Amino acid sequence: MKLKIAIQKSGRLHDDSMKLLHECGIHIHNGMNRLKAEAEDFPMEVLFLRDDDIPQYVEDAVADIGIVGENVMHEKAKSVDLVEKLGFSKCRLSLAIPREQDWNGMQSLRDKRIATSYPRILQNFLNKNKIRAEIHEISGSVEIAPGIGLADAICDLVSSGSTLLSNGLKEVHPVLQSEAVLIAHEALELPKAELLRQLIFRINAVRKARNNKYILLNAPNEKLEAIINILPGMKSPTVLPLAEKGWSSVHSVVTEHDFWQIIEKLKANGAQGILVVPIEKMII
Repeated sequence: MKLKIAIQKSGRLHDDSMKLLHECGIHIHNGMNRLKAEAEDFPMEVLFLRDDDIPQYVEDAVADIGIVGENVMHEKAKSVDLVEKLGFSKCRLSLAIPREQDWNGMQSLRDKRIATSYPRILQNFLNKNKIRAEIHEISGSVEIAPGIGLADAICDLVSSGSTLLSNGLKEVHPVLQSEAVLIAHEALELPKAELLRQLIFRINAVRKARNNKYILLNAPNEKLEAIINILPGMKSPTVLPLAEKGWSSVHSVVTEHDFWQIIEKLKANGAQGILVVPIEKMII
């Protein structure tokens, strides 16, 4: 039995999804742009689909699981389980208006026309904020709608904001924070549920490794206690005596978020020869 996974057939989400599977030890060769391929090192079949179609395929059990943008999952509102947020392909769905217009909060949208490719998400947001507005659903180039007189504002995906800027718009309010998510059919057979558990185990090991660094340093013994308090590690740092009397080698793991602050503290406490090594997998 194989686990069938649906992945975007092209684009950034495709590239990041394939990279994740590769880092999980699952290798897929999709020569000649085939729409279906089998993994070499894991009982998995990959379907390459349009991003917007993936939730439907998972709901219908054509695919057992899928990697899709969180924004698409919410917009399609299919009966699927959200299994894991994957931490890549991050963006936000935001409201934007022409730069010359003033923004006075959500009331500025009352009775306005808003163009979007995400009418369900936008309508839910307007309902939550008790705002009545007219939604114009369009499938592409949403950012040009105010310039051609189709809408007064837009609700669209934003990453850097450069597209809004080039079209004379400014971002005024976020509607939804989005990233890639792993979704699954609501009633997986037990053998496939077990394969999904194995896949999630691998994904978590890869993600923990990305967010942590392995650190090695030399420390004077009189400063060991202070340095150990700076470097808690997964349980506690490993300390080994060096050939040079009065010195020890300290090994630990630090998070990417705290890395530079910790390095400064280590140096201030006499640490020398600090080496930082990337972690390929991290299993706790």
